[in-house]
This record gives sequence, C-alpha cells and structure tokens, in this order.
Amino acid sequence: MPKMKTHRGAAKRFKYTKNGKVKRFKAYKSHLLSSKTRKRKRNLRKGTMVDATDMRRIKIMLPYSK
Repeated sequence: MPKMKTHRGAAKRFKYTKNGKVKRFKAYKSHLLSSKTRKRKRNLRKGTMVDATDMRRIKIMLPYSK
C-alpha cells in the first residue's frame, strides 16, 4: 500500500499538543482591523483548540502526526 500524503496546507495551520489535541489559530485577524476593538484583536492573537467535531477530518489530513 502506498504512503499516505500529509495535507501541506493543514500541516502549516495545525499543531498537535502533547496530550493529542490539535491547536489552531483564530480567523478574522488579517484585514479590516480598524473597525475591530482592541480587546477583540488581542483575543484573536491567542491560539485555541480544534473542536471535537472536526478532529476526524484533521487526523485524516495529518496521518503521520500523533
């Protein structure tokens, strides 16, 4: 059976934590920032975990991660 390929776009966007959860960055931080509040932009900087409903799709795209 041939090797599975890692989805390179997903590999750049998601990282596995030590416990096997997947970390991601938040959207809406690239442009039109003048209308967003300082607090909202500050909170968009922080990473967050991928929802459990999306975990199956991420694991398919990143077969050789945890």
